[in-house]
Amino acid sequence: MTTASPDAKRVFTLGDFDFTLPAELIAQHPSPERSASRLLDGRGAQPLDRIFRELPALLQPGDLLVFNDTLVVKARLFGEKPTGGKLELLVERVLPGFEVVAHMKVSKKPPVGTVLQMAGGYTATLLGRWPDADGALFRFVLSNDAGDDPHTLMERHGHVPLPPYIQRPQDGAITHADTAEDARRYQTVFAKNPGAAAAPTAALHFDEALLAALDARGVQRASVTLHVGAGTFQPVKTENLAEHQMHSEWYDIPLATQQAIADTKARGGRIVAVGTTSVRTLESWARSCTGPDWSGGQTSGDTKIFITPGFDFQLVDLLITNFHLPKSTLMMLVSAFAGFDHIRALYRHAMAQRYRFFSYGDAMLLARRR
Repeated sequence: MTTASPDAKRVFTLGDFDFTLPAELIAQHPSPERSASRLLDGRGAQPLDRIFRELPALLQPGDLLVFNDTLVVKARLFGEKPTGGKLELLVERVLPGFEVVAHMKVSKKPPVGTVLQMAGGYTATLLGRWPDADGALFRFVLSNDAGDDPHTLMERHGHVPLPPYIQRPQDGAITHADTAEDARRYQTVFAKNPGAAAAPTAALHFDEALLAALDARGVQRASVTLHVGAGTFQPVKTENLAEHQMHSEWYDIPLATQQAIADTKARGGRIVAVGTTSVRTLESWARSCTGPDWSGGQTSGDTKIFITPGFDFQLVDLLITNFHLPKSTLMMLVSAFAGFDHIRALYRHAMAQRYRFFSYGDAMLLARRR
C-alpha cells in the first residue's frame, strides 16, 4: 500500500532545500565512540535530544532494521599525464576486464588512449566517456605487471574517498588527505561487499555492543547492498527539480532480506531503513514489484530513483539518517519522508543545539509522515 505525502500538492524548487550552516558544525572527525554520537529523535512534533546508543529503547521487538552492507573501497587514486601534469581519479564502479568508471580531476583532459602513470607503479589507460553520466565519468583500464585486479590496486595504492567538505589543516595548508583513523571509521562494522565510493553514513554509528543490544531487544536485522557513488555529494543545480539528472547506483536485495521484509509486513511490523541508501534500495525494488507479496520485482540492478516531496513510500516506516547537504537530493528525500516543514524545524533545532553535521556527524530518527 502506498502512502501519499501531504506535501504532494505543493510545488517545490531548489531554493526550498537551501540553508546556511555554520562551518564549525561540519564534523571533521568521527566521535570517539560510534554509538556515542547524538541522536535527534524527530518522530514526534517536538524534537528530543538523545544519544545514539539509546536506539534499542526507541524501537519495538519485531521491527526490522535494514542496513546497507556495502564496503567503501580506497577509490581515490593519484597520478600524472605523460606531460607531467597531476591528476586524480575517483573510482565509481569496477567493470569486467580490469575496467573502472571514474571521475577525473585534471587541468586539461588527455585524449582517448592516453596512458596515465599512477602513484604506486601501475597505469590507467583512458578509454573514453561513460555514457550513463552526462559526460562526467570516464572509463579506464587499470593494470600493472603483476596482473592485479582493480580492487587489489585500489586497496594497495588508493586513498579513502573522503567527502569534499572534510578539510583538515596539515603543514600549514588545508587538505582532505585520509588517515589511519579514516580507514577504520569511514567504514561500517558490517561492511562486506566492496564497491562504494562513499560510506552509508547513518550506519557508521552502529558498533558491536549496540548491535547486541538490538538483538536482545528483539529487533531483527537484514541487509541490502547499494554501492554509494560520489554523486551523493553533488548539489542539484536546476531550479526546476524535474530537470535534474539523477546519478545511477547499483543495488542488490538478497532473497533472505526479501523474505524478512515480507514476513515483517505480514505481521504488521515496521521496516526501519538505516540510511537514505537503504531507502533508495528498498523503494526502488518496491516500485518494480508486481505481486501483493512483494514478488516480481527487480532485485538487482541500477537505480536512478529521485525521491522528492510527494513521493509515495511503499516499504519504509522509520528512517535513521545523518544530516545532509543543502540543495542535495538527500535533503529532498528526508523532506519527502518526514515532511518538508518538519525537516526544516528539525534542522533549525539541530543547529541551535550544536549538532554535528554530515558524514562524521550526528543522526536523526524519523517517522514516515502519514
